[in-house]
Amino acid sequence: MTLQIKKISSFLLIFFLSLLTVITVASCSSTIADDYQAKAKTTLTWRVFYSIDPHEAEKGRYQEFESNSLTIINGQRPKLAYSGPDDEGLWWPAIPPKPSLDEIEAAAKNYEKFDRPELLRTVKYRVIFTQDGERLNLPTNYSAYRQIVKASRENKRLRFTLGINNGSVEKAAAID
Repeated sequence: MTLQIKKISSFLLIFFLSLLTVITVASCSSTIADDYQAKAKTTLTWRVFYSIDPHEAEKGRYQEFESNSLTIINGQRPKLAYSGPDDEGLWWPAIPPKPSLDEIEAAAKNYEKFDRPELLRTVKYRVIFTQDGERLNLPTNYSAYRQIVKASRENKRLRFTLGINNGSVEKAAAID
Protein backbone atom coordinates (compact mmCIF):
# COMPACT_ATOMS: atom_id res chain seq x y z
CA MET A 1 0.00 0.00 0.00
CA THR A 2 2.77 2.46 0.94
CA LEU A 3 4.71 1.75 -2.28
CA GLN A 4 1.59 2.44 -4.34
CA ILE A 5 1.03 5.80 -2.57
CA LYS A 6 4.67 6.76 -3.23
CA LYS A 7 4.25 5.95 -6.95
CA ILE A 8 1.06 8.02 -7.16
CA SER A 9 2.71 10.90 -5.26
CA SER A 10 5.74 10.80 -7.58
CA PHE A 11 3.51 10.73 -10.65
CA LEU A 12 1.45 13.69 -9.41
CA LEU A 13 4.59 15.67 -8.59
CA ILE A 14 6.05 15.08 -12.05
CA PHE A 15 2.70 15.89 -13.67
CA PHE A 16 2.31 19.21 -11.83
CA LEU A 17 5.92 20.23 -12.46
CA SER A 18 5.50 19.46 -16.17
CA LEU A 19 2.26 21.41 -16.27
CA LEU A 20 3.89 24.38 -14.53
CA THR A 21 6.77 24.32 -17.03
CA VAL A 22 4.35 24.26 -19.99
CA ILE A 23 2.36 27.17 -18.57
CA THR A 24 5.50 29.19 -17.87
CA VAL A 25 6.97 28.59 -21.34
CA ALA A 26 3.62 29.25 -23.01
CA SER A 27 3.22 32.56 -21.22
CA CYS A 28 6.57 33.87 -22.53
CA SER A 29 7.07 35.21 -26.04
CA SER A 30 9.55 37.13 -28.13
CA THR A 31 9.34 40.18 -30.33
CA ILE A 32 11.62 42.07 -32.68
CA ALA A 33 12.09 45.82 -32.33
CA ASP A 34 13.81 48.55 -34.36
CA ASP A 35 12.80 51.39 -32.08
CA TYR A 36 13.85 50.86 -28.47
CA GLN A 37 15.43 52.62 -25.53
CA ALA A 38 17.26 51.29 -22.48
CA LYS A 39 16.91 53.16 -19.20
CA ALA A 40 18.76 52.69 -15.95
CA LYS A 41 17.73 54.70 -12.90
CA THR A 42 20.57 54.92 -10.40
CA THR A 43 19.74 56.05 -6.89
CA LEU A 44 21.85 56.91 -3.84
CA THR A 45 19.93 56.83 -0.55
CA TRP A 46 21.08 57.38 2.99
CA ARG A 47 19.61 54.83 5.37
CA VAL A 48 20.01 53.94 9.02
CA PHE A 49 19.36 50.60 10.74
CA TYR A 50 17.32 50.78 13.94
CA SER A 51 16.84 47.96 16.43
CA ILE A 52 16.05 47.43 20.10
CA ASP A 53 18.58 44.59 20.18
CA PRO A 54 21.49 45.21 17.78
CA HIS A 55 22.42 41.50 17.92
CA GLU A 56 19.13 40.45 16.29
CA ALA A 57 19.23 42.05 12.86
CA GLU A 58 16.04 40.39 11.61
CA LYS A 59 14.02 42.27 14.23
CA GLY A 60 15.28 45.68 13.19
CA ARG A 61 14.20 48.11 10.51
CA TYR A 62 15.78 50.48 8.03
CA GLN A 63 14.78 54.12 7.83
CA GLU A 64 15.57 55.90 4.58
CA PHE A 65 16.54 59.56 4.50
CA GLU A 66 17.61 61.79 1.60
CA SER A 67 18.17 60.32 -1.85
CA ASN A 68 19.20 61.45 -5.33
CA SER A 69 18.42 59.68 -8.60
CA LEU A 70 19.64 59.87 -12.16
CA THR A 71 18.19 58.35 -15.34
CA ILE A 72 20.62 57.01 -17.93
CA ILE A 73 19.30 56.56 -21.47
CA ASN A 74 21.07 54.08 -23.76
CA GLY A 75 24.23 54.23 -21.63
CA GLN A 76 24.89 57.90 -22.41
CA ARG A 77 26.21 60.20 -19.71
CA PRO A 78 23.35 62.30 -18.26
CA LYS A 79 23.99 66.03 -17.83
CA LEU A 80 23.67 65.81 -14.04
CA ALA A 81 25.97 62.79 -13.64
CA TYR A 82 28.28 63.29 -10.70
CA SER A 83 30.42 60.18 -11.09
CA GLY A 84 30.93 57.30 -13.47
CA PRO A 85 30.94 55.36 -15.45
CA ASP A 86 31.54 52.64 -12.90
CA ASP A 87 32.59 49.04 -13.63
CA GLU A 88 29.10 48.30 -14.97
CA GLY A 89 28.97 51.36 -17.23
CA LEU A 90 26.56 53.24 -14.94
CA TRP A 91 26.57 56.92 -14.04
CA TRP A 92 25.64 58.08 -10.55
CA PRO A 93 24.01 61.21 -9.11
CA ALA A 94 25.55 63.53 -6.53
CA ILE A 95 25.61 62.15 -3.00
CA PRO A 96 22.56 63.44 -1.13
CA PRO A 97 22.96 65.33 2.16
CA LYS A 98 23.85 62.95 4.98
CA PRO A 99 21.24 62.87 7.77
CA SER A 100 22.21 64.81 10.86
CA LEU A 101 22.41 63.20 14.27
CA ASP A 102 19.25 65.11 15.24
CA GLU A 103 17.37 63.63 12.26
CA ILE A 104 18.61 60.11 13.06
CA GLU A 105 17.63 60.41 16.72
CA ALA A 106 14.22 61.86 15.82
CA ALA A 107 13.46 58.82 13.62
CA ALA A 108 14.19 56.37 16.47
CA LYS A 109 11.19 54.71 18.12
CA ASN A 110 10.80 53.42 21.70
CA TYR A 111 14.25 52.46 23.00
CA GLU A 112 15.71 51.79 19.57
CA LYS A 113 19.43 51.99 19.05
CA PHE A 114 20.81 52.96 15.65
CA ASP A 115 23.81 52.23 13.48
CA ARG A 116 25.83 54.71 11.46
CA PRO A 117 24.20 56.00 8.27
CA GLU A 118 25.06 53.99 5.18
CA LEU A 119 24.78 54.98 1.54
CA LEU A 120 22.60 52.54 -0.38
CA ARG A 121 23.14 52.22 -4.16
CA THR A 122 20.22 50.86 -6.20
CA VAL A 123 19.55 50.50 -9.91
CA LYS A 124 16.29 49.84 -11.75
CA TYR A 125 16.45 48.85 -15.40
CA ARG A 126 13.69 49.39 -17.97
CA VAL A 127 13.30 49.04 -21.73
CA ILE A 128 10.88 50.98 -23.89
CA PHE A 129 9.89 49.61 -27.30
CA THR A 130 6.94 49.24 -29.66
CA GLN A 131 5.13 45.92 -30.02
CA ASP A 132 2.12 45.58 -32.32
CA GLY A 133 1.68 49.37 -32.43
CA GLU A 134 1.72 49.70 -28.63
CA ARG A 135 4.54 51.50 -26.80
CA LEU A 136 5.68 49.30 -23.89
CA ASN A 137 7.80 50.29 -20.89
CA LEU A 138 8.91 47.08 -19.14
CA PRO A 139 11.34 46.21 -16.37
CA THR A 140 14.45 44.31 -17.37
CA ASN A 141 17.75 43.12 -15.92
CA TYR A 142 21.34 44.28 -16.17
CA SER A 143 22.28 41.74 -18.84
CA ALA A 144 19.45 42.75 -21.18
CA TYR A 145 20.12 46.43 -20.46
CA ARG A 146 23.75 46.06 -21.56
CA GLN A 147 22.77 44.27 -24.78
CA ILE A 148 20.29 47.05 -25.58
CA VAL A 149 22.93 49.74 -24.92
CA LYS A 150 25.41 48.00 -27.23
CA ALA A 151 22.82 47.48 -29.97
CA SER A 152 21.66 51.11 -29.78
CA ARG A 153 25.20 52.32 -30.51
CA GLU A 154 25.21 50.30 -33.73
CA ASN A 155 21.53 50.86 -34.65
CA LYS A 156 20.86 47.11 -34.68
CA ARG A 157 17.48 45.44 -34.47
CA LEU A 158 16.82 43.49 -31.29
CA ARG A 159 14.93 40.35 -30.39
CA PHE A 160 13.41 40.63 -26.94
CA THR A 161 12.50 37.55 -24.95
CA LEU A 162 9.61 38.56 -22.76
CA GLY A 163 8.92 37.19 -19.30
CA ILE A 164 5.77 35.71 -17.82
CA ASN A 165 2.61 37.35 -19.21
CA ASN A 166 4.89 39.63 -21.26
CA GLY A 167 5.46 41.67 -18.09
CA SER A 168 9.24 42.05 -18.40
CA VAL A 169 12.14 41.70 -20.83
CA GLU A 170 14.29 38.76 -19.79
CA LYS A 171 16.74 38.81 -22.67
CA ALA A 172 17.80 41.04 -25.57
CA ALA A 173 19.81 39.83 -28.55
CA ALA A 174 21.02 41.82 -31.54
CA ILE A 175 19.90 40.65 -34.98
CA ASP A 176 22.47 41.03 -37.76
